[in-house]
Amino acid sequence: MRTKPAGDFDYETHGSGYARHRRTDPRIAELVQAALGEARTVVNVGAGAGSYEPLDRHVIAIEPAAAMRAQRPPHLAPAINGVAEDLPLDEDSVDAAMATITVHHWPDAERGLREMRRVSRGRVVILCMDGDALAEGWFAEYAPEVISVERGRYQPIEHIVEVLGGATVTPVSVPFDCVDGFTDAFYGRPERFLDPEVRRAQSGWGFVGAEAEARFVATLSADLESGEWDRRFGHLRTQPAYDSALRLVVAE
Repeated sequence: MRTKPAGDFDYETHGSGYARHRRTDPRIAELVQAALGEARTVVNVGAGAGSYEPLDRHVIAIEPAAAMRAQRPPHLAPAINGVAEDLPLDEDSVDAAMATITVHHWPDAERGLREMRRVSRGRVVILCMDGDALAEGWFAEYAPEVISVERGRYQPIEHIVEVLGGATVTPVSVPFDCVDGFTDAFYGRPERFLDPEVRRAQSGWGFVGAEAEARFVATLSADLESGEWDRRFGHLRTQPAYDSALRLVVAE
């Protein structure tokens, strides 16, 4: 039994309700599925509640937080209690390894990436954020503390590519009605950030403190009520997709 979180965020304490707001978006899922190619066996590292796990392949899910394992829906296989840095698999034991929006949680991301490369005899597929791109858009202006924390947590894309021994990097466009509630998913729906459950499903808020969060809510609420947000950013409400900070990294 672990006496402290396996990653940088305590999902045992703060992970309840995560699965309600961080769901698989089918359009992003299509990109992940295509990236996995013809792999029939896949290890999902940092699997959480199962977002983006393929349903038509044999998946071995690895997740250290019991609170997240408990939120996996019944149609998915139970997850194994384990960490990215020490995968309980033999070398070249699966066709592909995947990790979706999780690498930034790993205490030793480089070791975790090398473990993914070790156990996969084929592709390594990673969905992650580009820290440099996080500072773009209106959210960075309203929540600079969150952006600062997140940029420090996310591995540079170039470093991920280097550790994997080379990879292709594809920017992921986020649809307006994206159902996976990461920050960029609400680029044109700012009211969603006023829901505390939405913020709780975004780990960055757990690092900035109550004062910064309250200031964000107060400022955004006031600007929505006065029309200031719409005056400056209202065009995003009719923009069908957004060039987000999300990146798909695929190593052969």
